[in-house]
Amino acid sequence: MTQPTSRAYISTAGLMEGARVMVPLLPGLAIFAMAFGAAAAQKGFSLGETILSSGLVFAGLAQMVALEGWTKTWTPASLLALALLTFAVNMRHFLMSASMRPWLGQLPGWQAYLSLTLMADNNWAAAMRYRSEGGSDVGFFIGSGIVTWLLWVVASAAGQVIGGGLPDPKVFAIDLVVPAFFVAMLVPNWKGRRQAVSWGVAAVVSVGASYVVPGWWFIVIGALAGAVAGGYADD
Repeated sequence: MTQPTSRAYISTAGLMEGARVMVPLLPGLAIFAMAFGAAAAQKGFSLGETILSSGLVFAGLAQMVALEGWTKTWTPASLLALALLTFAVNMRHFLMSASMRPWLGQLPGWQAYLSLTLMADNNWAAAMRYRSEGGSDVGFFIGSGIVTWLLWVVASAAGQVIGGGLPDPKVFAIDLVVPAFFVAMLVPNWKGRRQAVSWGVAAVVSVGASYVVPGWWFIVIGALAGAVAGGYADD
């Protein structure tokens, strides 16, 4: 790992570089977003509601999961269940944001926290790789986040427009887009065989937990198990 040579800062060049790095991931992200838009249409979401969901929530996997429990009639119990479900899915963001603390913590609070509103799995992975190679420009993280947000909103809106007539997404293997997308983000972050310990533990534990624990808690359980294993495997 290369140690960063300067304190964190934000520049236009960093914004542009972050946006450029996201380009290879955009096709997969667009399919993912369109799949959400199509599913939202089939759940009765209007175009405006789909755009608001993607623009304000901006949490693709959580939005997908929330649709599974979406209903036309809401009770306090069903709302609480939906809140707990999305909380469980998004708990990984606690670990992701904590990993960025040594970097973003050098910025003024308002800049750091505003930057974190753009955090998604893909730009977090790219930004952490950039940081591990010695980069200090937070503009890289922001630029990649802006591109991700814009594409997510536009593509989910497009999916909603055409989605009402789509058949079961599994017919076209659209349900495989999410795991393939995350695998594509993992590969560039491979740093050697030692990392196989934490990745392997996370995979085995999350799969095992999915058979034992109901809901989506296996995501959090697997992430925590991998983090602990990685901590012990690290020098």
